[in-house]
Amino acid sequence: MTDELEKPALPGPVLVGRPARRLRDAFEPIAMHNIAHRSILERAGVPELDRLAAYVWARAAPMGEPSAEVVVAAFGVFEPGLISAAYERGRAAVPRDVLLAAQEEAIAESLGEVLAGADVLPVVHVLRHGLEAADGTARALFSGLRSLAWPKEPTAQLWRACNMLREHRGDGHLAASIAAGLDPVQMNVMTEVWLGGPLGPYTRTRGWSEPRITAATAALEVRGFVANGAITESGRQFRDDIEAVTDAMQEPIVAAIGSDLEWVTGQLQEWAAACIASGTFTADVFKRAAG
Repeated sequence: MTDELEKPALPGPVLVGRPARRLRDAFEPIAMHNIAHRSILERAGVPELDRLAAYVWARAAPMGEPSAEVVVAAFGVFEPGLISAAYERGRAAVPRDVLLAAQEEAIAESLGEVLAGADVLPVVHVLRHGLEAADGTARALFSGLRSLAWPKEPTAQLWRACNMLREHRGDGHLAASIAAGLDPVQMNVMTEVWLGGPLGPYTRTRGWSEPRITAATAALEVRGFVANGAITESGRQFRDDIEAVTDAMQEPIVAAIGSDLEWVTGQLQEWAAACIASGTFTADVFKRAAG
C-alpha cells in the first residue's frame, strides 16, 4: 500500500468543500467511468472512431441531434472548432440510438465488473430521489439525459444517476461563471489556478491556443485575479464565490437527499476509488477535481 505521505495532495477547495461539492467529487469517477471507451465503440460497430469524437457525440446525443453550434454552447469551456469537428465526426460515424445503447451496455458491464456485485440500488434510489428535485431550466445537457428512459441494469442506473448529477452541476457552473463575467478560456484558467495547478496545461486540453490563453490570462491580471501565473487573494475569493453559487444551485438536490447525504457520499467515494484502482478513471487528483 502506498504510504500516506506519498499520496498526491488533494486540491485545497476539495478538502474544504461544502456537501454539494463533496458529493460532486465522489460521483465524478463513476459519471465518467470508461467514457468513450474502446468497448463502447466496438459494440457500436465503429472501433476506428477517435475517442474525442466518441466522447463529444455520446455526451451530446441525449439532447437529440442539435447543430454543432448548440453543442458548442452546451459544452461551454471547449474551443468551438475542436468540439464542432469532433461532433460531426461522431454523428457521421454512428447513429444516435446505436451509440447510446452501446454506451449503456458497455458501461453496465464494465462498472459491474469493477464494483464486483455490490448492491448499488439503495444508493440509486436515494440519488433518484434527489434528482426529482432538480430543476432543468437552462440546463440542456442535464435535461437531455433526463429525457432518456432509465437503464434496466443496476450499475447502468448508478452511472446514469451520477451522470445526471454531473451535468446538472456543470450546466449550473457555466451559468454562474458567465454571470461572473468570465469567458470560456478564462473559466478554464481560473479553475486550474484555483485548484493550485500550473497555468495553461489544463486549458490546453480544452483545445485553446496559446494566444487565447495569453489573452485570457492578461484579462484576469487586469481584474487582479491572477499574478505571475498564480491566483491572487482576490482571485481566490472571486472563484470561491462562483463555487458557492454553483453549490447553492445544487441545494434542492442536497435537501431532497437529506440525512442520507453523508452515507451516499461515502459509498460513492468507495466506488470511485474502485474505478480509479481499475484504471477506468484517472488517478490524477487535479483532473478529477477540475472535471
